[in-house]
Amino acid sequence: QVQLVESGGGSVQAGGSLRLSCTTSERVDDDMGWYRQTPGNECEPVSSITNDGSTSTYYSEAVKGRFTISMDNAKKTAFLQMNNLKPEDTGMYYCVADFPAPRACLGYWGQGIQVTISA
Repeated sequence: QVQLVESGGGSVQAGGSLRLSCTTSERVDDDMGWYRQTPGNECEPVSSITNDGSTSTYYSEAVKGRFTISMDNAKKTAFLQMNNLKPEDTGMYYCVADFPAPRACLGYWGQGIQVTISA
């Protein structure tokens, strides 16, 4: 199974920005994406990007207009640019290499990375 390593999380104030990176151990042909687990333990899809050349994207209503997903196939890395962050964006973010991924927040793909937004 492909190994994923997430980076770029941290703590910022509301209105700030963070950029998450997800580097894969090998080339991925399936759609990649991000989930997050909220402090209330809900696991929700955040964004995805197709890997078929069309680079079609999906964003949840909660992040649409603020987050941007992209991929660098040469670097085998997916990115999630998060702008205008809100306290409700706080959570553990998980990258997946086969979106949708029902087991995303169980650590099946990667260990996740913490994002904390203060008011």
